[in-house]
Amino acid sequence: MTVAAKSLVGTWKLISISRRDVATGVETDTWGPGTEGYITYGAEGRMMTLIVRGGRTGPQGKAAGHDEGAALFASMMSYGGTYRLEGERVVHTIDIAWNEAWKGTTQERFLVLDGNRVRLSTPPSPDPLDGVMSVRTITWEKLA
Repeated sequence: MTVAAKSLVGTWKLISISRRDVATGVETDTWGPGTEGYITYGAEGRMMTLIVRGGRTGPQGKAAGHDEGAALFASMMSYGGTYRLEGERVVHTIDIAWNEAWKGTTQERFLVLDGNRVRLSTPPSPDPLDGVMSVRTITWEKLA
């Protein structure tokens, strides 16, 4: 296992999510305040992540109704699978996801390790939420 791979192994807490519009250069906080999340990389080559928007509310009853469940589903992102390092990139191969369209796909991220933080950035590509050509960057901090 390379030094970078050893450094990546563990659980990381979400610090920020941003998007830079390729055409305009405008950078925005795409998930808003209070967003929470974790990503875990195992030494065996498996990973999983869960991100939820801030401001979510629980269901009014013991279980979420149809509309409440749909709103909760729309305010999260989660997937798991394997990962491999390729130079300055980490490639996630997804075998389970909150969105079945992602199953069997790969997610390539440029990787920058900086002390106890890691930044994962997409290559310029259409944002899956609105199709805007952009670079999405997620910053994580390693848990002790």
